[in-house]
Amino acid sequence: MAGLRGLTIAAVTVTAVLTCAYLLGSSSAPAERADPGPTPAPAPDPTRSGPDPDLMPPPARSTAAPSSPAGVPDPDRSAARLPAYAPLAPDRSGPHGTRRTSGSAAVALTFDDGPHPVHTQQTLDVLRQFGVKATFCLVGRNVVAYPELVRAIAADGHTLCNHSWSHDFDLGSYPTAAIRTDLIRTSEAIRAAAPGHPVSYYRQPGGFWTPAVVEVARELGMTSIHWTIDPADYFQPGAGSITATVTAQAVPGSIVLLHDAGGNRTGTVLALRSILPNLRQRLLVDALPPMAEPADQRSRRLHLRTGQL
Repeated sequence: MAGLRGLTIAAVTVTAVLTCAYLLGSSSAPAERADPGPTPAPAPDPTRSGPDPDLMPPPARSTAAPSSPAGVPDPDRSAARLPAYAPLAPDRSGPHGTRRTSGSAAVALTFDDGPHPVHTQQTLDVLRQFGVKATFCLVGRNVVAYPELVRAIAADGHTLCNHSWSHDFDLGSYPTAAIRTDLIRTSEAIRAAAPGHPVSYYRQPGGFWTPAVVEVARELGMTSIHWTIDPADYFQPGAGSITATVTAQAVPGSIVLLHDAGGNRTGTVLALRSILPNLRQRLLVDALPPMAEPADQRSRRLHLRTGQL
């Protein structure tokens, strides 16, 4: 009987324990029909600072124009400063569409590589003496060195032309962005020296033209000009040789390549004293128009002004 009583007590005890465990488990489990209420926010992670980037919306796009790195022209801003006129149409007779004629009956004298502190002023004096206007193709670094001469050229009514920043023969083979930077830098230097005077022409150093440099010049509002007559005055052949070549070859529409810098140009200055009276007796001599205009319009303008064609 004692053993039976012990088993009975043990069975009752086990049953009681199991019953209590079941009741405790039921009370801690979530009731499916009960309203769970709002889910509490998770505790902040102490390893993060600031908002969770995975949960942040993408940033709004700014409408402000980005600033350019120091010293690098912004193409969009530079474009806003471009002249309002269009370059002349490409000329099939010139390298890669460059122009080899003035587009009118006028003979156009062009002077490259300046300004020069001595020879540019001498050239200006002779041109003024004979009442002739010409076109000056300016090198950017010389423009910065002698801005007063650029102002003198413009004040005398001559036409301004971009001749690159440092007279680099290889400029046309560089990437388009590098060509554009060079030409913009040069034109802006010229305009800074002679405000209000357009720079509507470009000439490639050495005549080493490429389609890329012609296209960039055109995008920047400049007509690329080559030449018809080259007396090779850069080799300093003497005033007599320079004079003989120019006077023998000049015809209506010729563009003459001369230099007022890049070396000793005493021979060129002396030659002008013979070239100018000779040409003026036979032909019309004038600068390329400071703002590019169609050839027919320019011919009519020159005809009305001079009575010559």
